[in-house]
Amino acid sequence: MDSPLSFWQRFSKAILSEAAFEDMKKSSDSWKVQCPNCKYERSVWEMGGIRWKAAGNPKMLRGCPNCNQQGWHLIYQKPI
Repeated sequence: MDSPLSFWQRFSKAILSEAAFEDMKKSSDSWKVQCPNCKYERSVWEMGGIRWKAAGNPKMLRGCPNCNQQGWHLIYQKPI
């Protein structure tokens, strides 16, 4: 079951063609956010984000829903 779309995901769906939206969803789903403490990972799309046609491996300060620790979570792409 898919989670509800975030505001930016709904906005993108409204302005993009169906094919472009599906490409964006597939790309965003391949980008993972990993907790530095417990290594729990989830996709950018699952978190309500969009990462389409992006590059680099930034970090973001987040709280982990698995271990409840805050840390600099690594964002990286797994092959599609």
